[in-house]
Amino acid sequence: MEEKLKIFLCEDDENLGMLLREYLQAKGFDTDLFPDGEAGFKGFVKTKYDLCIVDVMMPKKDGITLVKEIRTINTEIPVIFLTAKNMKEDVLEGFKAGADDYITKPFSMEELVLRIEAIIRRVKGKKSKEQQVYNFGTMSFDTQKQILTIGDTQTKLTTKESELLSLLCAHANDILERNHALKQIWEEDTYFNARSMDVYITKLRKLLKPEPNIEIINIHGKGYKLIVPTDENENVEQ
Repeated sequence: MEEKLKIFLCEDDENLGMLLREYLQAKGFDTDLFPDGEAGFKGFVKTKYDLCIVDVMMPKKDGITLVKEIRTINTEIPVIFLTAKNMKEDVLEGFKAGADDYITKPFSMEELVLRIEAIIRRVKGKKSKEQQVYNFGTMSFDTQKQILTIGDTQTKLTTKESELLSLLCAHANDILERNHALKQIWEEDTYFNARSMDVYITKLRKLLKPEPNIEIINIHGKGYKLIVPTDENENVEQ
């Protein structure tokens, strides 16, 4: 029998937090509940978790600050934000902090479980693949370890950054259609997901800047294109 997935839940609303924990446990997820960001961070460093569910608005330490701190310890763990505000600024700030998804209160618990399962499927699917390394110019990208190397500099990417760069590399010197990327990574084409993808594209451009022969360009009305040296446009599987 597979080991239960360990979920980190940080929610300051006591009633909602307990209800969520009980529901997730009933669905087979081993869930720890924390009442605020400070308690959450102290708990996170003591236990290995598979996924985080974090409320944005919390006392002592807000959810976005908490996730930024979590990302300094674990860049790969998936994060779902719970937010009472349906404001694009909050959502975009959450994605910048490293969120994989968000859900706006009030929400259906069944929907939350479906989102959790979708993220876990993506993570498991990615880990089950054979290691694949893309080499372009001085850039080397290990899709399994999620490590981008340019020259002597190595950067550990978040899950979303890695998934997006993997798609760009797979379509190197060709158009990566915007809708295709949204469906592959976020599983739906929405305004907020499209804006969050733009945030990740900007982050990847900054990471690739030290390699002058590689750039990500916008293809108006279609998507993006990763421009790489054509004589080195080969994928290397290891």
